[in-house]
Amino acid sequence: MFNDIGALELVTIVVLAILIFGPDKLPKVIQDVTGVIRKIRAFSDSAKQDIRSELGPEFKDFEFEDLNPKNFIRKQLTENEDLKEIRSSFDLRKELNDVTDAVNGKESDAAAAAGGALPAAAPGAGPDMVKKPATPAQEQRSRYDADAT
Repeated sequence: MFNDIGALELVTIVVLAILIFGPDKLPKVIQDVTGVIRKIRAFSDSAKQDIRSELGPEFKDFEFEDLNPKNFIRKQLTENEDLKEIRSSFDLRKELNDVTDAVNGKESDAAAAAGGALPAAAPGAGPDMVKKPATPAQEQRSRYDADAT
């Protein structure tokens, strides 16, 4: 729950608690807060048990964590046999290597097997990505005036 609180934040919270409640009342406040947390957990656990008992025996392995969308999708993707078959037939790394080879001008294994050859790219071929200084015609161009429209 509080996994992302660092040491500095924890020290800041302790110092603020001492300043707000004082060293005399702080132990009583901590006891009250922990008691409230225990009551909330007990209420939550009893509510979960009531829901499980009301759902019946067909939902005996029901977990509330499965209602989280991330967990639900992960569970569906790992348990569905059709999706496992599709994922095993698709090799993403090979596809990315083929695209990379095509962009770099190398002939991929798939293209070689199909008999098609990709045109070899010259080292200087392709778009020029170096920024060039503006020509005088571009510098004299008027700026866009949003208020004029």
